[in-house]
Amino acid sequence: MSTVTPTAETTPPPGVRAVLRAPRVPTLLAASQVGRLPLAAGPLALLLFARESVSLVLAGLVVAVYTAGMAISAPLLARAVDRWRQPPVLYGSTSLSAIGFLAVAAGGGDLAVTIVGAALAGLGTPPLEACLRALWPALVPPPAVPAAYTLDIALQEVIFVVGPLVTLAAVAIAGPPAGLVAAAACQVAGATVFALSRPVRVWRGTPAPRHWAGPLRVPRFVVLILGVSCLGAAVGSIPVAVTGYAEAAGDRGLSGWLLAAQAVGALTGGLLYTRAKTGGPARLPMLAVAFLVGYLPLLIMPGLGVMAVLIALSGVALPPVLTAVFLTTDRLAPPGTVVEAFAWIVTAFTVGSATGAALTGQLAATDLRAGFALAPVASVLGIVAMTIVYRGEAKVPASAGRP
Repeated sequence: MSTVTPTAETTPPPGVRAVLRAPRVPTLLAASQVGRLPLAAGPLALLLFARESVSLVLAGLVVAVYTAGMAISAPLLARAVDRWRQPPVLYGSTSLSAIGFLAVAAGGGDLAVTIVGAALAGLGTPPLEACLRALWPALVPPPAVPAAYTLDIALQEVIFVVGPLVTLAAVAIAGPPAGLVAAAACQVAGATVFALSRPVRVWRGTPAPRHWAGPLRVPRFVVLILGVSCLGAAVGSIPVAVTGYAEAAGDRGLSGWLLAAQAVGALTGGLLYTRAKTGGPARLPMLAVAFLVGYLPLLIMPGLGVMAVLIALSGVALPPVLTAVFLTTDRLAPPGTVVEAFAWIVTAFTVGSATGAALTGQLAATDLRAGFALAPVASVLGIVAMTIVYRGEAKVPASAGRP
């Protein structure tokens, strides 16, 4: 009787357990999650504070300033990490962001203080997401790196559920300024624990000649960024469209439950995908198509029960496609630019999300179905970009290695 020796082709890839069993991974994941809570808690805290102390119109401006600050500073902070180390950048940026939040809270509603504080809070947002993703190859065995990326992406959904709850709880207990203080406290606590961890302290960027364009000097990476911004536009359009759907159904509060269903779908998709074999560029077009397919049924705008199921399904493909994006980013980034490259991906997704939300607001005001249509249209553009990236990969000889 013959036996079959497991090989790389037959042995299933490591999953969540393999990632979580690696030394210090649970601590780093938890610290990163806490430190990133202001990504969801901060905008809501600023909105609630400014709405009460200034006006609803200007509250939107304050949140926009905060978001713009994050988008501008993320690649710059990440470049500093690549050039030096993670802890100094994390300590400095976190302190700046906390000062911004606290300045708004203590400013008594003064518009100038509020706007400047929001800008500082955004500009100082620590690049925890990019830093953690740069650490994964050193934290887990190579076969488990894709699962680590997917788990990290899936757990981000928890941030966007827990973050607003933290803000609402703080505001309910001590008023709008407390929401800002809570955001600052979470950020400082999470970033500090993260920066004190040994893997973070010993990590060093790859020594390499510096170029003013960083990873942007790689054309395929620029195309990847454009594709990610399209995916971000699709994701950012949904909260606005869902809010319009809930209002049409007679209860705006239903939007929170529908978006929670989408978060559950994304978390589920991410956890399931941790068992998948390594993909990278070859999977980008296929996963982008799956991402598109998830949004098409929303155009039907069915009854609430069916809509909740469809919304949940629309989130399933997000972690897998972003996992392929980050694996591709790691491959495309020139030596010494990996943290900055990850930060550009995060920035592209953030900017795309904000753009998608703004466009959907205009579309949904006249035709709700048109609001839901933006996600599929943006997804198609994303598919085109991902296909270009993949075809570029196919043309590179295996012996060529990294660009």
